[in-house]
Amino acid sequence: MNRLGLHSVHHIAIICSDYARSKAFYTEDLGLEIIREVYRAERDSYKLDLALNEHYVIELFSFPNPPARPSRPESTGLRHLAFQVENLDFTVQELTQKGITSEPIRIDEFTGKRFTFIADPDDLPLEFYEI
Repeated sequence: MNRLGLHSVHHIAIICSDYARSKAFYTEDLGLEIIREVYRAERDSYKLDLALNEHYVIELFSFPNPPARPSRPESTGLRHLAFQVENLDFTVQELTQKGITSEPIRIDEFTGKRFTFIADPDDLPLEFYEI
């Protein structure tokens, strides 16, 4: 463990512009499991807790009229979210069958591993990195 007692990343919070579309993307297209879904009337906001292989990983929020996230050119802040996959060709094939386009597969110049990117419904870059 590090000097501050940090153990691991607990979760990643994502704000979406269209809750229904993003919920479908993360649950149906990417296959994340719903842990809990809460509507907070006082904020006119949904909070969806999502798990990957039974590990809590993403909080998906909706808020009225959130500002767009700049993706290109890249801006300060979170650059992208990366998922490990065992077989990148299989992952790309499954995404393609769902109508999700990925960038051409690239090779990490430092590790020699293969990876590609897609975009979520709000253009947040998502990376798939072969282990």
